[in-house]
Amino acid sequence: MPEAIQRETRLALLLLWLVPALWAVNYIVARKAPGVIGPYMLALGRWGLAALILLVITRDELWRERASVLRAWRQNLVLGTLGMLICGAWVYEGARSTGAMNIALIYSASPVLISLGAIWWLGEPFGARQKAGMLLALAGVVHVVVKGQWTALAEVQFSVGDAWIVAATVSWAAYALLQKRWPSSLSATARLAAICIGGTLVLLPPALWEAARPGADTFGGQALLLVVLAALIPGIGAYWIYSWAQKILGASRVAVALYLAPLYAAAAAWGLLGEPPGLHHAVGALLILPGVFLVTRPPKGIVRPPLPARS
Repeated sequence: MPEAIQRETRLALLLLWLVPALWAVNYIVARKAPGVIGPYMLALGRWGLAALILLVITRDELWRERASVLRAWRQNLVLGTLGMLICGAWVYEGARSTGAMNIALIYSASPVLISLGAIWWLGEPFGARQKAGMLLALAGVVHVVVKGQWTALAEVQFSVGDAWIVAATVSWAAYALLQKRWPSSLSATARLAAICIGGTLVLLPPALWEAARPGADTFGGQALLLVVLAALIPGIGAYWIYSWAQKILGASRVAVALYLAPLYAAAAAWGLLGEPPGLHHAVGALLILPGVFLVTRPPKGIVRPPLPARS
């Protein structure tokens, strides 16, 4: 494997561990949003601001590649709907009426869906070691979520809010797989800008409808803070790293990073809220971390081909 590709792969693997930490900010935003800003307006502000920032950064490339951007307008609207509307506003909507355990359990299916789709639909290699690692990491996630009490799974009750989260879970898998299915000549940053524009367009009508309803939340300083945090950290930061790493490592290997989210959430609760981790966190870590390591290691004999040269 050429040295440049090895360096790129090592960087992608390193940054992959950062993605769940960035996404953890979105959980905080979702918890603070009720009574401050509506789910569709929050998602619109998040992705509208992200689109504006990325548009400024990539304006030269987008103009140079405007023909290919226009040809892909349907794809960008579809990806914007999946990644920004459903995985944005619908998560905020669902979080209003379902518990954290339900959300974590439902979202734990996302890497499995992505990996199955990558194997069957995209033809990505996924050996026995990767499969064992995924099962190990999944067991660790469930152990953390149920706090080591596996019998608690029988007591989980599902609500209407869970349907929103199920839709978001399936939508995220489709978003990740379609980005690989629909390759683009754009850089990761420029493509994210185009998708954000598509997401902003599809979010605009429901956000305006939400703002016009009687009793709608008044947009104030706290709402602006939530929008900025959501746009910069779990928005631009997490989505860009995820999309770029997926080009390098493949959809199935990148998806397993989502299993790190419970450990990052526990660390954040300890550092920011003074809630010390329990024994179940340690056991979960002993399952999740080796599982992620096994999945992110490339299958033996597989060499990633060099990326095509950009014009």
